[in-house]
Parts: sequence; C-alpha cells; structure tokens
Amino acid sequence: MSDCVSRCRAIQILAKHASFLLALPITHILLSPYEPSGAAATTARPKGEDMNLDATHNTVDPYRLPRHVFPTRYDLRLEPDLNTATFTGRATITLTVKQATQTILLNAADLTIASGVVEGSTGQRLTAVIELEDSMQRGRLLFPESIPPGEWQLHLSFQGKLNDQLRGFYRSTYTDKSGMSQTMAATQFEATDARRAFPCWDEPDFKAVFATTLAIDPRLTAVSNTSIASESIEAGKKVVRFADSIKMSTYLVAFIVGQIEPTAAVFVGKTPLRLWTVPGKQPLTPFGHDIAAASLKFFEDYYGIPYPGDKLDLLAIPDFASGAMENLGAITFRETALLVDQRTGTHGELERVADVVAHENAHMWFGDLVTMSWWNGLWLNEAFATFMEMLAVDAWKPEWNRWDAFSVSRAAAFSIDGLHSTRPIEYPVRAPKDADAMFDVLTYEKGASVLRMLEQHIGPAVFRDGVRDYLRTHAYGNADTKDLWVSLGKAAKQPVPELMDGWIFQPGYPLVTAHMAGDAELVLSQQRFAYLPQNEPSEQRWQIPVQIRITAGDKTEHRRLLLTDRETRVALPRGAQQLLINEGGHGFYRVRYDSMLLQRLLDAGMDRLAPAERFNLISDVWATTVSGLMPLPEYLHLTGHFTQERDKNVWAVMLDSFSFLNRIITAGERSALEAFVRKLVVPAVHELGWAPRAGENDLLRQLRGELLGALGKLGNDPAIQQQAVEHYQQYRKDPATVDPNIVPALVTILAHTGNEARYDEFSERYRRAATPQEERRYLFSLAAFRSPTLLVRTLARTINGEIRTQDAPFIVSAVLGSVYGRELSWDFVKTTWDQMDRLFPKQGLRRMCGGIVNLATPELERDVRAFFVSRKIDLGGKTLEQYLEQLRIAVTFREQTKTSLPQHLKSFML
Repeated sequence: MSDCVSRCRAIQILAKHASFLLALPITHILLSPYEPSGAAATTARPKGEDMNLDATHNTVDPYRLPRHVFPTRYDLRLEPDLNTATFTGRATITLTVKQATQTILLNAADLTIASGVVEGSTGQRLTAVIELEDSMQRGRLLFPESIPPGEWQLHLSFQGKLNDQLRGFYRSTYTDKSGMSQTMAATQFEATDARRAFPCWDEPDFKAVFATTLAIDPRLTAVSNTSIASESIEAGKKVVRFADSIKMSTYLVAFIVGQIEPTAAVFVGKTPLRLWTVPGKQPLTPFGHDIAAASLKFFEDYYGIPYPGDKLDLLAIPDFASGAMENLGAITFRETALLVDQRTGTHGELERVADVVAHENAHMWFGDLVTMSWWNGLWLNEAFATFMEMLAVDAWKPEWNRWDAFSVSRAAAFSIDGLHSTRPIEYPVRAPKDADAMFDVLTYEKGASVLRMLEQHIGPAVFRDGVRDYLRTHAYGNADTKDLWVSLGKAAKQPVPELMDGWIFQPGYPLVTAHMAGDAELVLSQQRFAYLPQNEPSEQRWQIPVQIRITAGDKTEHRRLLLTDRETRVALPRGAQQLLINEGGHGFYRVRYDSMLLQRLLDAGMDRLAPAERFNLISDVWATTVSGLMPLPEYLHLTGHFTQERDKNVWAVMLDSFSFLNRIITAGERSALEAFVRKLVVPAVHELGWAPRAGENDLLRQLRGELLGALGKLGNDPAIQQQAVEHYQQYRKDPATVDPNIVPALVTILAHTGNEARYDEFSERYRRAATPQEERRYLFSLAAFRSPTLLVRTLARTINGEIRTQDAPFIVSAVLGSVYGRELSWDFVKTTWDQMDRLFPKQGLRRMCGGIVNLATPELERDVRAFFVSRKIDLGGKTLEQYLEQLRIAVTFREQTKTSLPQHLKSFML
C-alpha cells in the first residue's frame, strides 16, 4: 500500500505519502487505528475456548484467533444498496476443524450477524448462538454440542452499513458532468477491516480461496479480484459471479460497485490489464496504463514467476484514504495516484503516478503471492514494494534518475530513525491499532533503504536470485524475515542474518565519524545517531557495509569494508587527498567528517561528487547541525558551496532546512532569513529563467519550478512575485505556452501574496478542476494564504463537507505548518477535535496530528502536550511519542539559536 509519508512522496507518490522537512518530517504512512465501538457481550461461554496460545511464548494473546479452526475457502455473496448505504450478505466458509470444539471465534466489526449454521459432510447441522464482542471486533458462535474434527461448512447471513470512514466496505461520492451527485461503493481492508464487510478470520496467515458474488443494480458495474465467471439477472438484480481467487489473505479481497468505465484491455503476456475510472476521466489513463504494463512485465522478468492472477484491474476511486491498495487483481487508487494528463502534469506528478503504480504491481508477488505471517513482518511487503518500484521505474525511465531521488526517501527515514522514540523495522504487534501504526516511514523507506544497501553489498544479480528463491519457496503461503535471510544467504553464500539483523531488529542507525591519524591512516568509528542528547552512551553496533573512494593525485581507488567494531583503522596510499565515505550514497548511515576532511572535499569541487553523494554530504551536515554536533554557522557557510548546484534533490535539502529555520525564527527576524534565501537562490533562478530551453531534461524543469516557488514564498522576492502574476495570467489565457512544471509555483506564490478575491478565484478553480492534480493544487493553495481571516475559512471547510474527508486532515495539517496560521489552526484542532474524530478517517486524523511538530515555541509545546495528555489520545504504536519528540527537537534548536541565528544570517549577507 502506498501513501504520503514525506514531502518527496507527497509530490511523487502522495502518502504512504503533506510535506516533510528532511530533519523533521511531519507525516507517516499510517492506517486507521482500531477504536472500540461498544461494550463486550456478556453471555456465558465455554470455559477456556476463548484463548489463543502464542506458539512462541505459550501465553494468551487476546488479539489473535485460535488456530484449531481455520478457513480454506469463502463463498461470498454481497448485495449493496447505494441508496440506503447498507448491504446484506451471505457467506459459506469451508473450515478445517483440528480438534473438537463447541465454539468458533472469528472477526466481525460493525456487522449484524443474523444466523450461523455449521454443516458437516455427513449432513450434521448445528445452529449457533451468536455473540458480538464489539470491543474486540470478534464474533463468538456457541454451538449446542461439540463439533468433531474434519471439514465443515459455516453458513452465515449478515448485514452492515456502507460507511463514510473510507475503510471496510464504504461509500464514495462524486459529481458527474451534469452536476449530479453520484455514489459508488469500494473496499479498503488493510490492515484489519475486512471484518467490517464480512465475518472472517481476519489475520494474514489465515489464507483461503475466495469466490465472490455481487448482486447489484443492473445499471451499475462490479469489479472484484478475479475475472467474471458468469452474469445474470435474478429478481431484478444483476448477479455477477467471479472466478475463484488464488489462496490469499482477507485484507487483499476487494469489490467495487458503481458507474465505472474501463480502458480497452492490453495483454501483458497472458494477463489482460485495464484501468477503471468514473465516467469522463478515461482521457487521464494513458500514462498510468503505460507504467502499469511496463512494470508488470518488468516484475515477471525480475521475479522469474508469472503474474499470479487471471487479470489485473487498476481502479481510480474518488474517495480513498491511502495512496493505493494492492488487492490482488483489483488494485484501488486515489485518483491523483493513477490518473494524470501528460500534457499538463508536472514531472513530480508523473513520477508519483509511476511510483505508486509500480509499487502496487510489485505487491502482486511481495505481499499477495507471499505474505508476511503477522503484521510485525509488514516490512517484507512494503519495503520490498518500495525498493522494487524504484527498480522498475528506473528501468522504464532511466533519464529520471530515480535512485538519486530515492536519497530524499532515505533522508525521511533518517529523520524518524534519529529519534529516541523510533522503533526497529520489525517490531512486536498485538492490537489492530498497533498494526495500523506499522504503516510508516520506517517500514517503507528505512526498509527499502537497507534492502538497497544489501543489494549493493552482495551484488544485484545475487540479490535477485535470492528474491526468486524466496518467492518460489513460499508461493501462496506466508513467510517471516528469517525465511528471506535463508534465501538471500543461499544465493550470496554468506551469513546474511549476522549482517542484517542489526538493521531490522534494533532501532536507529549509525553515525560514522571519519578523521585522520597521521598522513596515511583513516580512523572510522560508529555510534548511534540521535537528534537529542542520550542519557547514557549507546552500546549499539551495526555491521556497516562501507564503500570509500580515495583520490590521490590523478589516481582513484575504491575500497569496500565491513565496519563491525566501534573503531576501525584503514591504511591509505601516500598522497591521499580526498576521501569520500559512503561512495554511491547507498549506505543507511550518516557520515561526519572532521573539519580537514570536509574542507578537502569542498576544495576539490562539488562536481567531483555524484548527485547522491552531494545530497548525502549536505544532508548529513544539516542533521549533525540540528543535533548540535556542528555549529549552525558552519552549515550556513557550507550552503554557499552549492550555488551552482542543479540537482533538484540536493536543493531539496537546503530548501527544507531553510523552511525549518523559518518555523523557529520570530516574525520580526524573518526578513533576514528571506534575504539569505534570496542570495542563494537568485543566481540559479536567473540562470534557469522562467521557460525551459531546447533539450532541457525533465529534472531541470522540475528544479526551476521548485526554486521559483521557494524564491517567491520563502525568499519573499517582490520581483518574482510580480512576474508570477504575469506568468499566471498568461497560463490562464493559453496553458500550452507555460511549462506545467512552474504552475504549482505560480499558484503557491499567488496564494502567498493573495487577497480575498484571489482566494475566491482559487476556491472556484478547485471546484471546477479538470484533473485530480489541478484539484489538489488549488485545494492546498487555500492553506497557503497569509490572511488569518482566509485561513479560518479554509479550516471551516474541512468540517462542513466542502472538502473531502480524504483531504481534510491534510489541509488542517498544512495550516498547522504555516507560520501565519499555526496558532489559529491549533486552536481549531482543540476546539473541533471531537467533530474531526467523528468525520475524518482514523488514518487521516493521525496524519493531521503530525502538523503539531510545527508549533515550535515553548508555550505552544506545553499546550500541545497538555492537550494530548488531558484527552488521553492514542495514535497507535509510537506515533504520538515521535511527533512530540520532533516538536521537542525544534523547540530545543530554537532556544539554542534564538539570539545568534539572526546575526548569523546577516553576517552571511555581508
């Protein structure tokens, strides 16, 4: 599953996906927390049969279902009524009973189960008394006599509501071309919401075959995981029966019902591939169709295994909480993650569609064919899909340099993993709420980063062979981390667990410090990196694959070593001048050079470093500055070496660091920061201009837009602001004459300087947008105005129905991130919390809370902590703890630099 996790993934892939600062990102890939909906039933139950014993620890786990009864097949029939927002259903579940039992326990939430009957092969029938345990999201079926071991069929009838929470079986609405409101129904089951659509064993290792039937209004269309086996009219309903699925987990089941239209099928091997949209949006499908076909073929070749389904449909859903969901054969997407106009989309918007589509296609093997046994192993799904999306898109569009851009994703993982409140990639999960909290930057970006590091260490071909062995060995089943290590170790012929367990099972990452001992010896030492001081020195160690490039005169030498001890000494050739640690930039560690080694790198010139290496250099220096290991003036001085930089990712580090400073500086001192930004950015903008030149690549076009936006907003440059008005007027007259990559900058600058008339104009353009990207662009512009009165209007629209609930939490978070609106937005959050808690999807509410990291004053920090403590708010896992620590870091940095920062900025203007 994909979603907006950071600024890089918001621009490219949504989010996991909202913006992020490289030192302190404010959003994560998260799903909805489990919320009890009522008191547990109190009917008497057979003693002892409600227990599930954890096989490892022999202890009772109240959140896991017993293993002595398990499903092998579901025959489902659902009949949704879009007018009444309800559905009825019947399920026949084929069960294997391993030991005699009088109780069957399964998952159910927000359902009414009318009847339950088990039937044996001999015709024996037993009718259950049904208890629903709302607090545990379970249904307990009590039978009048014991059910003996063997195969049984459980017949259930049930009903539920098509909810508005964008989880389970839910409603989505949209306005058609005639202005009429239309309704469709869709599903989102990961992590634990299949139980809201039908009673089931809703845990990933209870894999089964699914045969779905949907009885719908004849005017509508239905899509599920597999091809249509038959279609008929019965009692005024169109009854659509779908073929059997492969053996898969409940969270991968999907059904979509509504007025939707497909593209013509394109075959990739034997697999028909289609994209589905609501009527009128088919012209936005070609780009998504191209990357879907290309990545599907790429993965079949890479994995050496054919696509495991019988067809592949990609469906754009108007209301969708995540970025996309990897339902086997029926992948669902937020519209911005699948549909785009190639003529008007920016490079970042095209990248985002390509990344998300490739990510979800990668899941058809990693996640669907082979699934983690339990949610603690989620990284096996998501980290691999993130890693594989980069491989596929890089192969499809090598000119996009996707692995250079992945540096931004790696930095987002560094940001959270540098907290004391971080967690290991693989982390114990018990309650559903904790499972939801695993969908974060550590699972996705850190997981993918350490996989990339391992691939580069053992070699891409060896790594691929290990992946193929893993998938073949565990196809149609479940696997754990140790299973992956076995396959990779077999291919690499080396002990992978010893190398990798430290990266997966312990929190944090190393800071590698480099200094010289004499003229011919390099000393490398490792320690855990942290933004805030540690109470006691960390004793953690990692096995760090280190690549070093040594330049001596006109000779270059490359060294590879495995850093296992706290300190390692490396002999150097005589005359060594420049040393680059982490050559290629693939290692998941930061580097701190002593002043002499750093100066030698700078003196040699930035053009001698690859883009990813330049990115790491300045990103590492900024991180050590925030942590207090490097003085702020030294970082500000370092940025002056990058005025000739033309890599968009390197500029992202600097611009995000300036945005961080903008959040902690006082209003009266902001002009000094604006002048500093102008001094650095103006030369690049003058060189690039407003229009692309012949032969210019897409990445430079994207950089132009980002620099213009930064200069007009963060630099508050009046000349750029006036030119932005002129270019926007030209864009409105003739869009084809303006490069799409500068349009987001134009809209942002005009919002930043805009008045009420401009606000009303952008509001109308949001309502009448022709593409999902245009809609999102104008929507988020409403959070970029500086007028408190206008920002109050924006906030009010998040709860009055004018803004979709999939987007509303992000708008609140965006206003929290505005130095002009954060206080009033925080007051809004406190005042309307209960209403937002009812309206917003739970995962959206969690992401919204990430905006609190921007409330970077001691007074606001105290108020934030008091609010969350007094309301006893739990966001699942360590999410809230991480937000609060990020806020503490910002406030600490503010207090440490509040007297010196303005002077430092002014001194660099001399």
